[in-house]
Amino acid sequence: MATDTSKYKLNHTMLRVKEPQRSVKFYEHLGMSLLQKIPQPEAKFDLYFLAYDSPSAVSPNAHWSDRQGIIELTHNYGTENDSSYSINNGNSDPGKGFGHICISVENIQATCQRIEDAGYKFQKKLSDGRMRHIAFALDPDGYWVELASYNDSGKTEGIKETDPTKYRMNHSMIRVKDHAKSLKFYQDVLGMQLLRTNENPSAKFNLYFLGYVPGANNDVNTVPLEGLLELTWNYGTEKDENFKYHNGNAEPQGFGHICITVDDLDAACKRFEDLGVNWKKRLTDGRMKNVAFVLDPDDYWVEVVQNEKLKERANW
Repeated sequence: MATDTSKYKLNHTMLRVKEPQRSVKFYEHLGMSLLQKIPQPEAKFDLYFLAYDSPSAVSPNAHWSDRQGIIELTHNYGTENDSSYSINNGNSDPGKGFGHICISVENIQATCQRIEDAGYKFQKKLSDGRMRHIAFALDPDGYWVELASYNDSGKTEGIKETDPTKYRMNHSMIRVKDHAKSLKFYQDVLGMQLLRTNENPSAKFNLYFLGYVPGANNDVNTVPLEGLLELTWNYGTEKDENFKYHNGNAEPQGFGHICITVDDLDAACKRFEDLGVNWKKRLTDGRMKNVAFVLDPDDYWVEVVQNEKLKERANW
């Protein structure tokens, strides 16, 4: 029994939402398709899986477990009727940890105008601040959605049209306390590759982009890719014994987890066990025998499930 980390995929990012219909509508406006809905009425929650699925997408018509760059929306029944319920978007204390998801687009000015014309709000418009090549839209729950252009934004300013079928779910960002520990975990344990490092000493933070991209080196253009993980490290946090990021699963809740799919679930979990990972849930725990959760150095949850194309197991 063996497992090959080069066959792993960063499958999805899970976000809790208050009203699923309005959230699905927003992500469909960004060009995503609803791949699957998994109702769980006995547990009083539903799951919605969205991804880019047009003929020009990275993985058109693929099984959801054989993809990268999916958004999983989790709706707990009744939150839509609770006027006091709100989502923690991860960007303010006491819930700071998760940062954003990022959509890469072809014509960023036209994309931003299309989103604004639909009535959605922005955390940062293209014209705000010094960084005029990225924007941050707000989804209905206040999650930040970065918009980045995989074409030269200086050459797309006059273009008025945008094609959402050409968008990519590029990355999810989480903040980490100790970059060395986190990089070791995601590379040595989960088998990801470090694709790009963006050092910002004047602002006292670094960005690290990781993912499963066979054959890639450590200095690639990551913007056109799909299903990456961005780690943000703010200098000095690793030296503060009392410093801790919020993993999204304690109150106030919002972000839930990232998920990797693997070639052989039993073998992968055996390997993780041999490497001494901290577990949130082993395969043998509870009733769900096809799902495991490991904890990263900041206690973010990493779900592990079977890639059903490589080996049938759960028949999701």
